[in-house]
Amino acid sequence: MDGAKATFRTATAADVPALVALVERAYRGDASRAGWTTEADLLGGQRTDPEGVAAVVDASSGRMLVAEVDGTLAACCQVEHRGDHAYFGMFAVDPGRQGGGLGRVVLNEAERLTRDEWGAAEMRMTVITAREELIAWYVRRGYARTGEKSPFPYGDERFGLPKRDDLEFELLAKKLT
Repeated sequence: MDGAKATFRTATAADVPALVALVERAYRGDASRAGWTTEADLLGGQRTDPEGVAAVVDASSGRMLVAEVDGTLAACCQVEHRGDHAYFGMFAVDPGRQGGGLGRVVLNEAERLTRDEWGAAEMRMTVITAREELIAWYVRRGYARTGEKSPFPYGDERFGLPKRDDLEFELLAKKLT
């Protein structure tokens, strides 16, 4: 299992190009279809850009966590400290490594970090509601669907080019204590 061999570190500015490529591979275009997290049928265009990733890497309120397997970038996620809770986002696992447990290991490390280092009592994230399989994966890991919805940012190409007109986000949350 890839997850068992993962080592973690905080991303640096030098990682930004590789992180952008990883996130794009995991979610957009034909390369993303090798894994199960693709959004290619929902969204075209970009998932992120160098400026967006650099902002996460440079943020004083959080960090971009990088998982490496055999010295190679294999996964990443954003964790942001927001007082009593933490936000989890920009989660990507290389499509060729999906399904082997690496995503679960990365999520567990993000939860450990935010609970043990920041004292966050809860982890929150937003997921596109049309991603039922992904939401089910998070629910199996203890996240609850809150029913709290927010609109998809239609017209802002930084988040992709929607292929449907019914996209929205749902807030998921998990108590970490």
